[in-house]
Amino acid sequence: MWKLCFCLPFLLLDIGVAKAPASIYLPSQTGADGSSNPVCSSPDPNLNHRPVIGILSHPGDGASGRLSNDTTSTYIAASYVKFAEAGGARVIPLIYNEPEDVLFKKLELVNGVIFTGGWAKKYEYFDMVTKIFKKTLERNDAGEHFPIYGICLGFELMSIIVSQDRGILQRFDAEDNASSLQFVENVNIEGTLFQRFPPELLRKLSTDCLVMQKHRWGITPEKFKANHALSSFFEIVTTCIDENSKTYVSTVKAKKYPITGFQWHPEKNAFEWGSSQIPHSADAIQVTQYAASYLVSEARKSLNRPSSEKVLKNLIYNYKPTYCGYAGKGYDEVYLFTQPRSRL
Repeated sequence: MWKLCFCLPFLLLDIGVAKAPASIYLPSQTGADGSSNPVCSSPDPNLNHRPVIGILSHPGDGASGRLSNDTTSTYIAASYVKFAEAGGARVIPLIYNEPEDVLFKKLELVNGVIFTGGWAKKYEYFDMVTKIFKKTLERNDAGEHFPIYGICLGFELMSIIVSQDRGILQRFDAEDNASSLQFVENVNIEGTLFQRFPPELLRKLSTDCLVMQKHRWGITPEKFKANHALSSFFEIVTTCIDENSKTYVSTVKAKKYPITGFQWHPEKNAFEWGSSQIPHSADAIQVTQYAASYLVSEARKSLNRPSSEKVLKNLIYNYKPTYCGYAGKGYDEVYLFTQPRSRL
């Protein structure tokens, strides 16, 4: 059927059965811009528009020994770096087994921290996560806004630290699958990473498999709430169901601090391709983008302004990522640290 469309500013007249898509006009096309000399507004002086995120490295090479059999090697999956950069931040690697005084000096150069996924729950790595976590609380208590994202293992370790119970974790079957997120009844998402998600994307999070699970451990809501220290520190925002229909806590937000815990992986949707289960739809990519944006928006509230020279000397740009995706599994790229290097 023939269809005639007559387009005028703010008016679309269509004749025919089918609806024409709404026309979009620029202000200059409607005469509504009101000025031929647009003015760029000044950045908010109360925010840090050059935020830096510290990412703690994890033991090993990230590729089951395919890249290095050096027992002192540590790595950061490049997807975490890209995740922080996607939100508008730069990254400084915090190499967990370098001298403690050096690592803590690097910690003074950043405006937030990511604890990544992985397997290490004991010994020097757990001790370093504990020390950084406590220093983060001290910085926030002293008046600095300093966020943490604990992802998968990172969330599990924070749960052990806060609960002071190494037996708090339970086994789950969620080692390689996408899932939805179920929001806790009457939860207030204001002040959480979901606060800027569009309503339609929030709805899809509850109905579609838009987040990636890659873990064997977790905590049931019942056990979480039964631990006074844990339930006093964190609020449960979402839960998930594993392959055996067992419910676990999947997203938490600290009640007094800018700390978010994920049992799922917000970084994988856009930046990892090793598993066919990782969702890569447009909606799934938006989940990554909004989660990254929230982390960096929190980091911008940090007024820490370290020396630009020291920041530049310690950025992740001083290292090269190694491609390991040819194995068709695991991470696509990792930053490998075999000889801790500091330019402080």
